[in-house]
Amino acid sequence: MARVSMQADEVRRGGVIDGEVELDRRRSTRAPMTVRIDYATVDEMFSEFTRDINEGGLFIETEKPREPGTEVTMQFSLPGTADALKTTGRVVRVTPSVNGKPGGMGIEFDELTPDDRRKIDEIVRELRTRCEA
Repeated sequence: MARVSMQADEVRRGGVIDGEVELDRRRSTRAPMTVRIDYATVDEMFSEFTRDINEGGLFIETEKPREPGTEVTMQFSLPGTADALKTTGRVVRVTPSVNGKPGGMGIEFDELTPDDRRKIDEIVRELRTRCEA
C-alpha cells in the first residue's frame, strides 16, 4: 500500500512517510526468520539480525542502513543447516524505525547457487507453513 502523493525518491527508498505504510514491491511474501547475519560493504563490516526472508531477498534490522543501491556481501546460516550461506546482494529499500518496530534495509539477492536457492525455498515454505498453522 502506498500513498499516491509519495515522491519518487521516497518510493525508491520504500520508507514510511508521515506514518503511512511503505510501498511493498516484493514478488513473494517474506517468512519471519531471525538469524545472525554478517555482511560487508566495500569499506565496512557489520553483524546484525535478519527479520524475514523470501526467495528473492531478506530484511536486516539495523540502526545504520546503507543507501539503496549499495552492494553487500553476506554470510548467514539457515535454521537446521550447518554450513553458512554466502552471497551478494543490493540494498533495495530502507525503512525507518516506526512505533517501536526496528528499522533496517531490504536486500535483494544478486547471486545464489542453485543449491542455496533450493535451501532458502525449502526453509521459506516451512516457515510460512508454521505461520499459517
